Amino acid sequence: MKTKKTIIAVVVIVLVIAGYLFLTKKKPPPPAMHGVPVLAGKAVQKIMPVIIEAIGTVEALNSITVYSRIVGQLVKIHFKEGQDVRKGDLIFTIDPGPYQEKLKTAEAKLAQDTAQLKYNEAQAKRYAYLFEKGAASRTDYENNQTMAATQEAMVKADRADVDNARLNLEFCYIRAPYTGRTGAYGVNIGTMIKDNDTKLAVLNQITPIYVKFSVPEKQLLEIKRFMAKAPLKVKAIIPDMKENIPEGTLTFIDNTIDPATGMIMLKGVYQNTDKMLWPGQFVNVALELAQEPNAVVVPVQSVQISQSGQYVFIIKPDNKVEYRIVTVSRTIGDEAVISKGVNAGETVVTDGHLKLKDGFPVEIRDSLAQSAPAAPVKPVGPTNKK
Repeated sequence: MKTKKTIIAVVVIVLVIAGYLFLTKKKPPPPAMHGVPVLAGKAVQKIMPVIIEAIGTVEALNSITVYSRIVGQLVKIHFKEGQDVRKGDLIFTIDPGPYQEKLKTAEAKLAQDTAQLKYNEAQAKRYAYLFEKGAASRTDYENNQTMAATQEAMVKADRADVDNARLNLEFCYIRAPYTGRTGAYGVNIGTMIKDNDTKLAVLNQITPIYVKFSVPEKQLLEIKRFMAKAPLKVKAIIPDMKENIPEGTLTFIDNTIDPATGMIMLKGVYQNTDKMLWPGQFVNVALELAQEPNAVVVPVQSVQISQSGQYVFIIKPDNKVEYRIVTVSRTIGDEAVISKGVNAGETVVTDGHLKLKDGFPVEIRDSLAQSAPAAPVKPVGPTNKK
């Protein structure tokens, strides 16, 4: 009995000692929370244009289809397809032979009737003198006056025929009405040409050149207000073109708003000396209305969209992020102009948003594939300090 009590006492002591050791044992520290790797950029303050963006179509300043004004056989083409020609250059020749003969015939008829007119005028003067002296009857006098007047009218008609024949002969030589670029041949040498019917070629004037685009009617008042102050610049942005972007001037606002779409057509003119713009080409148009001097700008990829609207993650000095709703005024290229929600100098997350929530710690890197922290964030553009 005494042995049993001793065993129980020993068990109790062991349990007490084990419990004491368990309770006094130090717990391991919680695992350190690593920052979420992200890419970042700086919000900067700088001058940014106030623009209206649209899709435009390049259009030749002048475009005509060349037709013949006479009937005849095409005997010569004086240009190669796609060649630039200058105003007045000879581009087509239609067989002039038949028209040269018509001109000679008209000139001969004019010479004949002119000689007859001189005789009739002399006769009219002679009979006028005789009539005054009473040596000729009134009938003879009036007949000779009428014959002279009739012959004079015939001479005038002959002169018109000569002019017409000379003009038709000139039409055998078709010249460029303005400087431009030719298209493909519409006919080949030897073709019989029908007047005002046979398409010979298309001539486009591409220096200078138009870009046509449309904007909503609600923007018309603002455009006219800025246009009254100074000519407005229009950039024609060709996809994948980063430098030497063509820049023109807004020269035309249509006189009617399309009631079906609520859009109004505008045109900008470009010198196009390098011929980068081509008729029928689609371009992105940026109509610059003014310059905003102190715009807050962030990389466009930093702005995300949620059910609450557009937002960014701001990286605070303690390397934790703050979820912030922003108002984007406009985007220009790879930059977004922020009218509300971000201050100049703040750091924004540009990549890695999917793993973030408000208050999460982050680790700024140059690449999300690297393992080491990146160098300090550099601004995305120059900062205007006042």
